[in-house]
Amino acid sequence: VQLQASGGGLVQAGGSLRLSCAASGRPLSNYDMGWYRQAPGTQRKLVAVISSGGSTNYVDSVKGRFTISRDNAKNTLYLQMNNLQPEDTAVYYCSAGFFAALLGGDGTYWGTGTQVTVSS
Repeated sequence: VQLQASGGGLVQAGGSLRLSCAASGRPLSNYDMGWYRQAPGTQRKLVAVISSGGSTNYVDSVKGRFTISRDNAKNTLYLQMNNLQPEDTAVYYCSAGFFAALLGGDGTYWGTGTQVTVSS
C-alpha cells in the first residue's frame, strides 16, 4: 500500500484544515487507519485511529476538534481539523495497519507527511 498525505498548510489559530491520505496498491477497506503528528524535536504521536468498520479513537488533546473519517470508495482517509491551535503545528502522517498496533504507533504502512502550521 502506498499512502500520500496532502492538505496541510499555514492557518491562523481558530482556523480549519482537512487533510487527505490517498492510498494506492490495495483497497483501504482491508485496513484500519491512523493519523499521527510529529512536532520539531519530538517523537511522532498518535492523533486518531479509525477501524475498517468506522470505529474511532482520539487522543484527548484533539477530541471535539478533529474528526477522522474514511471513504473506502475513494480509497482515501481524512482528518478534519477545526479550531486549530499553535500546539497543533506538526508534520502529519497517515498509516494503515491493525487497530491495536496503530494505537501503539506501529502501523504497517506509512505515508509521506504534510506540514500543518498554526500561527497565533
